[in-house]
Amino acid sequence: MDLWTAIQALILGVVEGLTEFLPISSTGHQIIVADLIGFGGQRAMAFNIIIQLGAILAVMWEFRRKILDVVTGLPTRPEARRFTANLIVGVLPAMVLGVLFSDLIHEYLFNPITVAVALVVGGFIMLWAENRQHVIHAETVDEMTWVDALKVGFAQCLAMIPGTSRSGSTIIGGLLFGLSRKTATEFSFFLAMPTMVAASVYSGYKYRDLFQPGDLAVFAVGFIASFIFAMIAVRALLKFIATHSYAVFAWYRIAFGLLILATWQFGWVDWSSVQG
Repeated sequence: MDLWTAIQALILGVVEGLTEFLPISSTGHQIIVADLIGFGGQRAMAFNIIIQLGAILAVMWEFRRKILDVVTGLPTRPEARRFTANLIVGVLPAMVLGVLFSDLIHEYLFNPITVAVALVVGGFIMLWAENRQHVIHAETVDEMTWVDALKVGFAQCLAMIPGTSRSGSTIIGGLLFGLSRKTATEFSFFLAMPTMVAASVYSGYKYRDLFQPGDLAVFAVGFIASFIFAMIAVRALLKFIATHSYAVFAWYRIAFGLLILATWQFGWVDWSSVQG
């Protein structure tokens, strides 16, 4: 592993960790940053699986007490069984649609311009969702029904479009469906766990030939960076939403998306992945 490769791995690991659980699209940022620093090809596909796994393990560690409480409570506590059932219901739409359409989406939509448009559109939707009057019927994740979980699960499917944001789709969807901001955010985190683990296992098996022993050091750098910065981002977000709305993320999305579109329109950046 040469120095520049190590730096690329570190940069992309940090980007993944910071953006995976914020409503600003980690996939979109990965596509744009990877294009800028020239990290692509089949090696990058395998690398992305590893750093996503690092991010999801970080949030699982952060919520380990809740996970342990649910697991140990399954035999005796109805709320633990209901919570588990909600997660299963919530993850099913993305699993089914992901298997059916992931290759087509990756082929036609994984480029910086699609990301930029989705960032801008999603930003305006977030502003609209934040400014409308909220009617809340679930103040905690334990108060959610299976119908709430299913609705959020379908909202999560929008994140298959790069730039939309998985956490953004589930959080804003939760707000629209009557969840409190804290509940929508926490359920988004919990829903990410089975969704991303399943996606990582599926992708890892599908692209198992891309994993080479010589890339172990590169993967380790990205994995560790993603794990550390995902934990930082999750803790910061939970503190932030206690007193703030998601409007700041919406404005960031709009500004960043318009910047990417401007660089493309005026030829300031050669977005190579757009060509052909």
